Amino acid sequence: MTEQQHIFSLFLPDELVGEIRPLGRGNINDTFIICNPANEPQWLLQRINHHVFPRVEVLQHNLDVVSRTMARHYATDPDARRKYLYFYPVAADPTKNYVQVGENYWRLCRFIADSVSLNEVNPDTARSAGWAFGQFESILATIPEGELGETIINFHHVSFRIEELQEAVRRNVADRLTHVCPWVDELLARSHEFTHHERLYAAGMLPKRTIHCDTKVDNILFDARGEVLCVVDWDTVMPGFILSDVGDFIRTGVCSTPEDEPDIDRIAVKADVYHAFVEGYVQAADFLTETEKSLIPYAGRMMTYMQAVRFLTDYLNGDTYYKVTDPEHNYRRTRAQITYLHRLDDFCQSL
Repeated sequence: MTEQQHIFSLFLPDELVGEIRPLGRGNINDTFIICNPANEPQWLLQRINHHVFPRVEVLQHNLDVVSRTMARHYATDPDARRKYLYFYPVAADPTKNYVQVGENYWRLCRFIADSVSLNEVNPDTARSAGWAFGQFESILATIPEGELGETIINFHHVSFRIEELQEAVRRNVADRLTHVCPWVDELLARSHEFTHHERLYAAGMLPKRTIHCDTKVDNILFDARGEVLCVVDWDTVMPGFILSDVGDFIRTGVCSTPEDEPDIDRIAVKADVYHAFVEGYVQAADFLTETEKSLIPYAGRMMTYMQAVRFLTDYLNGDTYYKVTDPEHNYRRTRAQITYLHRLDDFCQSL
């Protein structure tokens, strides 16, 4: 019996297993497709990267709450099995949806058949993505604040990221500060501007929601007709501001280049993609307050600012967090993000 078969048997009878093969999607967890004896894909077995997600119990609790909420929403839908993720309980302890074997943590998820994911971002896919994430948040808006925990503490907390940058500047362990002083000055000078939403929350003017925190087009599954089936990759689903979800798509999907583009003259805002995404999102996210709607242009700028802060912090710390291809990779990332922030500044003034 292979390791994967043994892990599977802790959830379901091992005689159900046919072929097992790795699934090459995802950069964090190790995922395997489990087929039935007829070699039809039925399950996804995942080894959770507990270095990225050290709060495994919180993570799996969140997944359970989200899955149950989705199940209630789709209770009368005949195609419900393809509309949300389901994580199997452990056979010996049905109150748990993961097992620990040695140092590793594992979970078993239902495979969603006849589905595809897309990578290209154009106005059509952006509108679908906006609608999908808006609907996802709308369904989960019924989850009371306090029910879910943070799977990664301070993940999208801008004030925390600014403090990290200030500490990196103070320590300057990689002796790179002189090289980037103008960027440090600019980002710290704009810190008050991009913590505006935190002050609104403290004043009771901006709610926290259940958000996805990784709003990429390839985190949506589509059916054969190109219709949205479901949002996947729930590991970062946690309490936060809708600005994170809207803003991160604007940061990545609306930018004309990758986030580490070396030629800054190529960096631009794809206006048609921006408008399509926002249109789809607002249409589906029927719970939005007027304050949240008004902050959508701010959201893209805020998330781009935060990512520039994170890349610059890692550069000053000697590239200890993000994977790099060379010593100047985080430098290029920072330059590209700051350039894109400037492009968004100009674009948002025209809205």
